[in-house]
Amino acid sequence: MIVGSRFKRDSPFEFISVTMSDLKNRVSLIGHVGADPEVKSFDSKAKLAKFSLATNETYQNGKGEKIEETQWHNIVAWNRLATIIEKHLNKGSFVIIEGKIVNRSYNDKEGEKRYITEIVAHSMNFLGPKQS
Repeated sequence: MIVGSRFKRDSPFEFISVTMSDLKNRVSLIGHVGADPEVKSFDSKAKLAKFSLATNETYQNGKGEKIEETQWHNIVAWNRLATIIEKHLNKGSFVIIEGKIVNRSYNDKEGEKRYITEIVAHSMNFLGPKQS
């Protein structure tokens, strides 16, 4: 089922079609890395990178005051992308992350069940140094 399409002039193809399967569980975030990524390597030669990403939203409230809100996101990347993150990403890096939202649970050290929401990244683009 095609849910939308658009004409792309500079493409050898006339239309770019967007299907429902392309839109399932997809997220794009633009923000700054909150801390140096934590990278782990496993015996199976898999590699895992984890880091936090801050996204900011600025708006004016009813009194005309400028309000800035920050949301923090847990980002997870595997293998090749984890290797790139390990080499090039650090606290303050300004990036675009694309991936999917995953909710999971685990038992903490006290045996209590905890829930976490993560973005499993499948691509990343650097936007430049952190703005001051």
